[in-house]
Amino acid sequence: MNSNDRKINQNLSTEIIEAKTVDEKFLLVDGHKIRYLESGSSDRTLVLIHGLGASAERWEQVMPIFAENFRVVIPDLIGFGYSDKPLADYTIDFFSNFLEKFILSANIQSTHLIGSSLGGQISAEFTASHPNVIDKLILVSPSGVMKQSTPALDAYIMAALYPNEQNAKNAFEMMEGSGESVDQKIVTSFIERMQLPNAKLAFMSTILGLKNAELITKKLPSILTQTMLIWGSDDPVIPIHHADDFVSSIKDCRFVRMDGCGHTPYVQDPSTFSEKVLDFLGVN
Repeated sequence: MNSNDRKINQNLSTEIIEAKTVDEKFLLVDGHKIRYLESGSSDRTLVLIHGLGASAERWEQVMPIFAENFRVVIPDLIGFGYSDKPLADYTIDFFSNFLEKFILSANIQSTHLIGSSLGGQISAEFTASHPNVIDKLILVSPSGVMKQSTPALDAYIMAALYPNEQNAKNAFEMMEGSGESVDQKIVTSFIERMQLPNAKLAFMSTILGLKNAELITKKLPSILTQTMLIWGSDDPVIPIHHADDFVSSIKDCRFVRMDGCGHTPYVQDPSTFSEKVLDFLGVN
């Protein structure tokens, strides 16, 4: 798919977003106010978990597509977006426990789960220990197997610590890996979120938590849920060769390579991404 086709698909997705109802909601998890977006009226649920430093809006290109067939629920992880940012050790166990309590608080009995990057690692850890809650699991370039940083990740950390136009634009262009310009809204919203109270603290605590965590490969064999792994071929944040660790460790894992995409294929090519996911979930 060339860049013009991708932009057309993004425009179409934007038109769908405007036509669908997306509700902004809040609930309490351990006394902390958690914000989430919800759309769709199906009795089947799909929960989406964003990555480091992001928010629920990161999924806005695909949310209306999924809402045609699912009740779509997308939280701002605790410590990120417009959810509360308590003083805490933001470890993977902390996030996994949060996800368990969020699912219960949102009255979700069972669900399909999609996690991207940090959200992918959280989703994998959660699924490994809660096999009866997750129907099917989709991981998008998940973290958890890479111990050394990359230039793109370094640029993203710099943008989080010093959230200005130049740093944020540079980071997101590097993460996309295509050389194309990034939607200004993505840059602006990131800067706004990182200037919120305790946002930098939560971000850096998460980085430290990831560095001190054991490699996720030891837990992956415990995932008995049918899984799909999606990775952008040009991902400069977590390079695609790390996919081998997940494919070889998860018993039932389907691998999808998205050519021409970087770290967030659901942003760069939402049409193809949605098609692959819906097929895996038995919709198409």
